[in-house]
Amino acid sequence: MALKGNLRDFSTTQLLNLVNLARKTGLLMIQGQAGTARLYFREGKLIHANIGGKEGHLADMLLEAGKLSPDQAKMIQAQAATQSDKQLGLALINAGAVTQDDIVQSVKDYMLDIVYTLFNWTEGEFQFDQNELPTNDRIAVPINLENVILEGSRRIEESELLQSELPDLNSVALRFTDNPDARLRNVNLSVEEWRVISFINPRNTIKQIAQSNGMDDFQIRKIVFGMLQAGLVELTRPEG
Repeated sequence: MALKGNLRDFSTTQLLNLVNLARKTGLLMIQGQAGTARLYFREGKLIHANIGGKEGHLADMLLEAGKLSPDQAKMIQAQAATQSDKQLGLALINAGAVTQDDIVQSVKDYMLDIVYTLFNWTEGEFQFDQNELPTNDRIAVPINLENVILEGSRRIEESELLQSELPDLNSVALRFTDNPDARLRNVNLSVEEWRVISFINPRNTIKQIAQSNGMDDFQIRKIVFGMLQAGLVELTRPEG
């Protein structure tokens, strides 16, 4: 019999603790306003995840990790109908486009981004189906849940802090501080941070920047807070 319930009564943290302690194998589906998340486990370890319209294909994972360009990802996605993720991964390694470590880390980061997002969900229905696993064409990378649960709990606290610093994302925009080029040369920015920078304009609210980059509120708050601390940007009222 499937385990069903509501996140108001049983949080993501409690669900992952249950899967971990009972060494469960199966599929945990959580349906919220942002879509449906699917987490697959084998003997208590996370092995695959996807959310919303993203099916969790290898090309998507490598694109988000910055290992492929958008054009490369599109070309690979066109081949997905005839090749499995495992076959595509091997072909990319043989072609020298990525390494095996690139693939493993990209898969892990993709799954963890999804799971950490779920820690902030307080509304939604969940269901756990015993022994249901992802299809064999997917690349499964086992991840222990102990550290995931600890990190997720830490992020909840961090999310509350960031929300107090940037409470309303719809009514505030960003602009560069004086001489941003000099400041940018002195910091190392991630792919996500560069994407945010490309949308900085007083006409764009922080919420609009997040939506344009497919980021949730926690992700955009964390990036913007870091840029504010580094003196790269400052808050301003949206124009227009």
